[in-house]
Amino acid sequence: MFSPLSLGALNHLLGQADWARARLIPFAGRRARLAMPPFQLDLAIRDDGYVEAAAAGDVPDVTMTLPADAPLRALQGQEQIIAAARVEGNAHLATELSFVLRNLRWDAEEDLSRAVGDIAAHRIMRTAAAFAGWQKQAARNLAENVAEYVSEENPLIARPPDLVAFATEVGELRDKLLQLEKRIDKLSL
Repeated sequence: MFSPLSLGALNHLLGQADWARARLIPFAGRRARLAMPPFQLDLAIRDDGYVEAAAAGDVPDVTMTLPADAPLRALQGQEQIIAAARVEGNAHLATELSFVLRNLRWDAEEDLSRAVGDIAAHRIMRTAAAFAGWQKQAARNLAENVAEYVSEENPLIARPPDLVAFATEVGELRDKLLQLEKRIDKLSL
Protein backbone atom coordinates (compact mmCIF):
# COMPACT_ATOMS: atom_id res chain seq x y z
CA MET A 1 0.00 0.00 0.00
CA PHE A 2 2.91 2.35 0.75
CA SER A 3 4.43 2.06 -2.75
CA PRO A 4 1.36 2.87 -4.88
CA LEU A 5 0.52 5.89 -2.70
CA SER A 6 4.11 7.11 -2.71
CA LEU A 7 4.51 6.65 -6.45
CA GLY A 8 1.19 8.38 -7.09
CA ALA A 9 2.17 11.33 -4.90
CA LEU A 10 5.62 11.55 -6.49
CA ASN A 11 4.13 11.44 -10.01
CA HIS A 12 1.63 14.13 -9.03
CA LEU A 13 4.49 16.38 -7.91
CA LEU A 14 6.45 15.56 -11.06
CA GLY A 15 3.37 16.47 -13.09
CA GLN A 16 3.49 19.96 -11.61
CA ALA A 17 7.22 20.36 -12.30
CA ASP A 18 8.28 20.13 -15.95
CA TRP A 19 11.86 20.96 -14.95
CA ALA A 20 12.04 17.88 -12.68
CA ARG A 21 10.82 15.51 -15.39
CA ALA A 22 13.32 17.04 -17.82
CA ARG A 23 16.13 16.26 -15.38
CA LEU A 24 14.97 12.65 -14.99
CA ILE A 25 14.37 11.84 -18.69
CA PRO A 26 18.08 11.15 -19.39
CA PHE A 27 17.87 8.38 -16.78
CA ALA A 28 14.92 6.59 -18.37
CA GLY A 29 15.02 2.88 -17.59
CA ARG A 30 17.20 3.34 -14.51
CA ARG A 31 16.03 2.07 -11.15
CA ALA A 32 16.36 3.61 -7.71
CA ARG A 33 15.64 2.48 -4.20
CA LEU A 34 14.61 5.06 -1.61
CA ALA A 35 14.77 3.57 1.85
CA MET A 36 14.02 4.74 5.36
CA PRO A 37 13.79 1.68 7.56
CA PRO A 38 11.34 0.00 7.79
CA PHE A 39 10.01 1.53 4.55
CA GLN A 40 11.44 1.07 1.09
CA LEU A 41 10.34 2.38 -2.30
CA ASP A 42 11.72 0.78 -5.48
CA LEU A 43 11.06 2.84 -8.58
CA ALA A 44 11.99 2.96 -12.23
CA ILE A 45 12.24 6.15 -14.27
CA ARG A 46 10.05 6.16 -17.37
CA ASP A 47 10.83 7.74 -20.76
CA ASP A 48 8.56 10.70 -19.95
CA GLY A 49 10.31 11.52 -16.64
CA TYR A 50 7.60 10.04 -14.44
CA VAL A 51 8.27 7.04 -12.19
CA GLU A 52 6.72 3.60 -11.86
CA ALA A 53 7.19 0.64 -9.56
CA ALA A 54 10.37 -1.26 -10.34
CA ALA A 55 9.96 -4.91 -11.22
CA ALA A 56 10.42 -7.28 -8.32
CA GLY A 57 13.98 -8.57 -8.12
CA ASP A 58 15.46 -5.70 -10.18
CA VAL A 59 18.77 -4.48 -8.82
CA PRO A 60 18.64 -0.71 -8.31
CA ASP A 61 21.19 1.51 -10.02
CA VAL A 62 21.26 3.70 -6.92
CA THR A 63 20.16 3.19 -3.33
CA MET A 64 19.49 6.20 -1.11
CA THR A 65 19.01 5.29 2.54
CA LEU A 66 17.82 7.74 5.15
CA PRO A 67 18.43 7.02 8.84
CA ALA A 68 15.50 5.75 10.90
CA ASP A 69 15.55 9.01 12.88
CA ALA A 70 15.02 11.12 9.73
CA PRO A 71 11.69 12.55 10.96
CA LEU A 72 13.44 13.86 14.09
CA ARG A 73 16.33 15.22 12.04
CA ALA A 74 13.79 17.00 9.84
CA LEU A 75 13.02 19.25 12.80
CA GLN A 76 16.62 20.47 12.63
CA GLY A 77 16.39 21.16 8.92
CA GLN A 78 16.63 19.38 5.61
CA GLU A 79 20.43 19.64 5.65
CA GLN A 80 20.57 17.33 8.69
CA ILE A 81 18.71 14.61 6.82
CA ILE A 82 20.83 14.98 3.70
CA ALA A 83 24.04 14.85 5.73
CA ALA A 84 22.94 11.58 7.35
CA ALA A 85 21.78 9.92 4.11
CA ARG A 86 23.79 7.01 2.72
CA VAL A 87 24.06 6.71 -1.06
CA GLU A 88 25.29 3.67 -2.98
CA GLY A 89 25.52 3.19 -6.72
CA ASN A 90 25.44 5.53 -9.71
CA ALA A 91 26.63 8.91 -8.40
CA HIS A 92 25.26 10.94 -11.32
CA LEU A 93 21.78 9.44 -10.97
CA ALA A 94 21.95 9.91 -7.19
CA THR A 95 22.87 13.58 -7.61
CA GLU A 96 20.04 14.31 -10.05
CA LEU A 97 17.45 12.32 -8.13
CA SER A 98 18.49 13.96 -4.87
CA PHE A 99 18.23 17.41 -6.47
CA VAL A 100 14.78 16.65 -7.84
CA LEU A 101 13.49 15.24 -4.54
CA ARG A 102 14.93 18.15 -2.54
CA ASN A 103 13.39 20.79 -4.77
CA LEU A 104 9.98 19.33 -5.61
CA ARG A 105 7.24 21.44 -4.08
CA TRP A 106 3.55 20.73 -3.96
CA ASP A 107 1.47 23.46 -5.55
CA ALA A 108 -1.49 22.95 -3.24
CA GLU A 109 -3.16 26.14 -4.45
CA GLU A 110 -3.26 24.76 -8.00
CA ASP A 111 -4.86 21.52 -6.84
CA LEU A 112 -7.31 23.34 -4.59
CA SER A 113 -8.30 25.74 -7.37
CA ARG A 114 -9.68 22.82 -9.39
CA ALA A 115 -12.15 22.12 -6.59
CA VAL A 116 -13.10 25.60 -5.36
CA GLY A 117 -11.86 28.05 -8.00
CA ASP A 118 -8.83 30.31 -8.24
CA ILE A 119 -9.90 33.12 -5.93
CA ALA A 120 -11.15 30.88 -3.13
CA ALA A 121 -8.04 28.68 -3.41
CA HIS A 122 -5.79 31.73 -3.15
CA ARG A 123 -7.64 33.00 -0.08
CA ILE A 124 -7.63 29.58 1.58
CA MET A 125 -3.88 29.20 0.99
CA ARG A 126 -3.19 32.72 2.24
CA THR A 127 -5.21 31.97 5.39
CA ALA A 128 -3.41 28.64 5.84
CA ALA A 129 -0.03 30.37 5.46
CA ALA A 130 -1.00 32.98 8.04
CA PHE A 131 -2.16 30.24 10.41
CA ALA A 132 1.09 28.30 9.89
CA GLY A 133 3.07 31.48 10.57
CA TRP A 134 1.07 32.06 13.72
CA GLN A 135 1.74 28.47 14.85
CA LYS A 136 5.46 28.88 14.17
CA GLN A 137 5.55 32.14 16.14
CA ALA A 138 3.59 30.55 19.00
CA ALA A 139 6.06 27.66 19.14
CA ARG A 140 8.99 30.11 19.14
CA ASN A 141 7.37 32.16 21.92
CA LEU A 142 6.75 29.02 23.97
CA ALA A 143 10.37 27.91 23.59
CA GLU A 144 11.63 31.36 24.58
CA ASN A 145 9.32 31.46 27.61
CA VAL A 146 10.40 28.01 28.77
CA ALA A 147 14.06 28.97 28.32
CA GLU A 148 13.52 32.17 30.30
CA TYR A 149 11.67 30.31 33.07
CA VAL A 150 14.37 27.66 33.35
CA SER A 151 17.20 30.20 33.42
CA GLU A 152 15.59 33.14 35.28
CA GLU A 153 12.54 32.20 37.35
CA ASN A 154 13.54 28.71 38.43
CA PRO A 155 17.26 28.63 37.64
CA LEU A 156 17.81 25.01 36.72
CA ILE A 157 20.35 26.08 34.13
CA ALA A 158 23.05 28.66 34.80
CA ARG A 159 23.26 31.61 32.46
CA PRO A 160 26.61 32.18 30.72
CA PRO A 161 27.26 35.53 32.47
CA ASP A 162 26.66 33.85 35.85
CA LEU A 163 29.13 31.09 34.95
CA VAL A 164 31.77 33.64 33.98
CA ALA A 165 31.24 35.57 37.22
CA PHE A 166 31.45 32.36 39.25
CA ALA A 167 34.68 31.29 37.51
CA THR A 168 36.18 34.74 38.17
CA GLU A 169 35.25 34.58 41.85
CA VAL A 170 36.71 31.08 42.19
CA GLY A 171 39.95 32.30 40.58
CA GLU A 172 40.13 35.26 42.97
CA LEU A 173 39.47 32.96 45.94
CA ARG A 174 42.22 30.61 44.79
CA ASP A 175 44.69 33.51 44.53
CA LYS A 176 43.77 34.76 48.02
CA LEU A 177 44.16 31.26 49.45
CA LEU A 178 47.64 31.00 47.91
CA GLN A 179 48.57 34.36 49.45
CA LEU A 180 47.23 33.23 52.83
CA GLU A 181 49.15 29.97 52.57
CA LYS A 182 52.39 31.89 51.88
CA ARG A 183 51.79 34.14 54.92
CA ILE A 184 51.16 31.10 57.12
CA ASP A 185 54.37 29.50 55.85
CA LYS A 186 56.32 32.72 56.70
CA LEU A 187 54.85 32.76 60.22
CA SER A 188 55.73 29.13 60.87
CA LEU A 189 59.41 29.73 60.02
